[in-house]
This record gives sequence, structure tokens and C-alpha cells, in this order.
Amino acid sequence: MIEFLNWLDGVLWGLPLIVLMIVTGLYFTVRSRFFQFRHFGWIMRRTGGQMFGSGKEAKEDKQGMLSAFEAISTAIGGTVGFGNIAGVATAVAAGGPGAVLWMWLTACLGMILKQVEVTLGCYYRRKNEKGEYYGGPTYYMERGLGIERKWGRLWLVPAVIFGIGIFSTFFVTSSNLTASQVVSGALQIPDLTLGDIKIEGVILIGILLCILTYIITSGGTKKIASIFSKLVPFMSMLYILMGIGMIAANLSAVPGAIAAIFTNAFTGTAAIGGFAGCAVSEIIRTGMARSVYSNEAGWGTSPMIHASANTRHPVEQGLWGSFEVFFDTFIICTITALSVILSGKWTDGTNGGTLALNTFASSFGTIGSILLAFIMVIFTVTTSGGWFTYYLAILEHLYKKEGPVKDLVMKVFYAVRALPGLLWTIYLVKTNNQGFIWTLVDITSAIPTFINVAVILILSNQYFVLLKDYKARYLGERKTVKGIRLFYEDGGKEKE
Repeated sequence: MIEFLNWLDGVLWGLPLIVLMIVTGLYFTVRSRFFQFRHFGWIMRRTGGQMFGSGKEAKEDKQGMLSAFEAISTAIGGTVGFGNIAGVATAVAAGGPGAVLWMWLTACLGMILKQVEVTLGCYYRRKNEKGEYYGGPTYYMERGLGIERKWGRLWLVPAVIFGIGIFSTFFVTSSNLTASQVVSGALQIPDLTLGDIKIEGVILIGILLCILTYIITSGGTKKIASIFSKLVPFMSMLYILMGIGMIAANLSAVPGAIAAIFTNAFTGTAAIGGFAGCAVSEIIRTGMARSVYSNEAGWGTSPMIHASANTRHPVEQGLWGSFEVFFDTFIICTITALSVILSGKWTDGTNGGTLALNTFASSFGTIGSILLAFIMVIFTVTTSGGWFTYYLAILEHLYKKEGPVKDLVMKVFYAVRALPGLLWTIYLVKTNNQGFIWTLVDITSAIPTFINVAVILILSNQYFVLLKDYKARYLGERKTVKGIRLFYEDGGKEKE
């Protein structure tokens, strides 16, 4: 079974998906005249700059139920999580330092890919009967493919495949396990014996994390966004400071680590210690897979929360998508990768949360382990909360109108929302077979990514119309597009 899953992982993250992502990313990059690079300063001012009050909000009408900052906090909460720590550590352990370069290159294209999908998510979003805005890939598949491109009900084919792919992550998740390993290892949580039943320390922490996730997600999307707007900046800054400390403690070795990232990316990595060695093709595949899993560019997840944002223009919200990828990969993931490489622990045969824990413990000792444990608890809760809002967006689309069926489905979903992660933790700890979980994670990310990237490529003209209008309004390029509607619902017609 494990051999089959490894084979399937290799096929899904093989040449077709890699080529599709590279070609699509290059297409949007070139046709937008390298927007993510030429207007990088503008993107930072309109996103990160707004966090610290360096930009003034235009006095224009906005539509949405969340502020842009609440939306980005929730989206970053969903992306910046255990994948940035355990996932990146696993990438280095599996592909060597060279995998980091391919993560960076994928993120360069990912900045424009996420901008496009977030823009389309905002443009094609829908307001439900309660006045709440929801959107995402299934929404622009219905309205963009089904109605505007006259696909009829054929839009359901990619939408169903995408929906199944996204919801498979509800049943296949390693966030609870990873955080539980780090916390129990750092705090040395002992096993608990109740009669003939033995409950490992990892499982005890998993139960506590499950309860905490239930508490955080109890208030729905609006409540989650409100909490995350305060929690996410704090947790991110704490991890950044910890990573900088790790790098500073090994400053003399930084040039060698950076050199290894660039040289190993094109030459492969020889066997060292417990590291079995890696060919260039495997380094590319590993780097790209971990990059997408970490920053979620092209995956189609972030548009589901950004579509709820209170924004003046779809492209304006799309800028936050670009910022999200930059912050996630070039800052958070880079700190993790450099820390792991500098520690030298990536060759000892461990991966995931255990490798991350060993990395920071090597420089900071017990204090480093405890700090990482605290950060992992926050990361896990925010990741679970962020994905909770994505599942809600899909369910809102599936059950458009209020009624007894929708009420029942929502009640069941709310009742079991945090259980799969805990059940995986129990199963993997009891069977002591934890290695293949990352293979399953790769599989569940590949399917929706393939569908979503193909769809945004098909709907690219709508993005470029909106981008042309945005440039005219705010960047002084060309004249404003006449007769444009900024949101589909401004003039879209559809059959319910």
C-alpha cells in the first residue's frame, strides 16, 4: 500500500503538474509584464504597509464581510503553520539543501498565481441569504466556466474533483500529529496508564489540541478572522525572532549553507550520515511540492477566505495573495530551511516535527524546545482554523439556500470538525508508522492544485481585464476600462 501511495505521489507531482504550474506561472508573469516584480514595492505598500499604517485607505465603497487585514490574517493563519516548520524540515531532509532553491523559484511564480486566483475569487464571489460573502474556485468554475463560457453543467466536473480534493485534506491531516510530537518532546510529557490502556504523551497533547481547535472555531468565519487578526502577527513575529537568533548563533556557517542551496539544486546531493542522497529530479519535485503545500499558491484555498474581504477592487485583494506567498516562503520558510541546514541535523535520518525540534534544541537547548512547542501550538490552531473557513466556503456553495438539509450538514460538520487530526495522531502513534503521512499530504494537495491552475488559465482574460482597470485607476497606466463591472454580481445573470 505504501509503495502504491509513493508511486501515486510521484505521478501526481510528476512532469504534467510541474509543467502546468511553471507554464501557467510564466504566462501570467509575462502577460502581466512581470507585475509581481515590477510593482513589488506597490504590493508591499498596499499590503504589509497597511498593517503598520504606512498607507492611507482610499475613501471608496467597499463590499465584503471581513476587513482586508482580517482576511489576510486568516489566510496566513491557514498557510503559515506546521507546513512551514515540519514541512520545510521534511523537504530539506528528503531533498537536501537544493530543495530550498526550487521552493523559492516556485514561490516567484506563486506570487502571481495566488494574485490571480484571489482576484477571480473576489470577482466571482456570491452573497448568501444572510448577507455574507463567500467565494473561491468552485464559484468561479460555476460562474466563469458554466455561465460566461457556456459550459452548462460541465463546470461541475472540475468543481466536484476540486471539492473532493480539498475535503480530502479534512480527513488526511498531519497538523495535530506534528504539533503533538513537538510539544510532548519539548515538555517531556509522560505516558498515562489507565488500567490496561496506555495513552502516550503525544496522544494526550493531541487531545488538548483537538479541544483548543473546537474552542477557536466555535464562532464561525467572522469570529476566527477577528481572533487571527490579533494572533497571527504575534506568532509570526515570535517565530521570525527565534529563527534570526538561530541564524545569528551560526552566522559564520551561513555563506556555506546558502552556497549548498544553490549548488545542490542543480547537482544533486550525495549521501551524508542518515541522508541517502538525492537526484536533481527528486530535489525539484520535493521543493515544488513543499512550496505549494506551504504557501498554497495555485491550490485554490486562500481565495475562499479572501473572497469574503471588504475590498475596493478584486485585484487590490489579489495583492494580498502575492504578499502572502512572499511572507510565507521567502521569510518564514527560509528561516526554517536555514535553521535546519545550519544545525546539520538534516542528515541524521529524522524529519518533520522531530527534526525541527532537534534543530532549535541544538542551539537554544531546553528553552528553544519550549519556545518551538508554544509556536507549534499556535501554528496548529491557526492552520486548523484557516482550513475550517475553506471547508465552510465549499459547503456554502454546495448548499446555497437555507433549509433543513443545510442545517443538518452544518451541524454534523461543526460536531466533527477537529476529530480527523486527533484520530490520525492516535492511529500513527499506535502503529508507529508515521513516515507515509507526508506522502498522503502531497497527494491531497496535488489534485485540487492541478484542477485550479488549469481553470485560472482558462479564465485568464477576466483577470487581465480587471488588472488593466486596476492599473488605470491606481497606477496611472492607460485609460480606465469603460463599462467594466468590478464584481460579477454587479451585473451578472444566472439561474439558481
